[in-house]
Amino acid sequence: MDYIVTGLFEAFGLLAGGDAGTYSAIATTLKTSTLSIMASLVIGIPLGFLLGYYSFLGKRQVRAVVDTLLAMPTVVVGLLVYAFISRRGPMGDWGLLFTIPGIALAQTVLITPIVISLTATAIEGLDRRLRMTLIALGAEARQIAVTSLIEAKHAVLIAAVAAYGRAISEVGISMMVGGNIKWHTRTITTAIALETGKGEFALGIALGIVLLLMAFLANSFLMALKRRS
Repeated sequence: MDYIVTGLFEAFGLLAGGDAGTYSAIATTLKTSTLSIMASLVIGIPLGFLLGYYSFLGKRQVRAVVDTLLAMPTVVVGLLVYAFISRRGPMGDWGLLFTIPGIALAQTVLITPIVISLTATAIEGLDRRLRMTLIALGAEARQIAVTSLIEAKHAVLIAAVAAYGRAISEVGISMMVGGNIKWHTRTITTAIALETGKGEFALGIALGIVLLLMAFLANSFLMALKRRS
């Protein structure tokens, strides 16, 4: 029990003292998760709107595939992306392996289905009279789409927060695609796994505190959005 208490004190010392390795992992996590959430929103919101707004042949099957991807293990995503961006893969010339953009790409693959599914659910839950009213008022297709997204904005924001929380907490992708390179691609989760395995319990606790704080802030924002919506 003593080593836990000692580790906690040392952890706060690392955070307060501005330990370079600790804050490097934090910065890498913020960079990768921010890039991935921005890309997933750009891709996922339009696709989610199309999936939720329109009826088409095979829609149920497409929705089933999207919902299935929500539970895809991170190591599987990491394996697939690694195969594509490795030197022998079709995207090998892009130089993405063991880089921050490479991690962000893999995380985008992981969290985009979350954005698509929750956005589609939000659009499907809108009052059907909204579309008829907009059409009666002479709104164009683009105006209908924008107005529908505005009406579902709280649910779309919830999708974004949920996806971001998933991105910052994953470890398999960062380990496989990023390589866990110190000062370069080491994230909070991979640093925790490595340092704890090496016996650096204090550093693991310090990074765990930061990760819990980030997750707490994301979940608090999510709960606030749910109450507001």
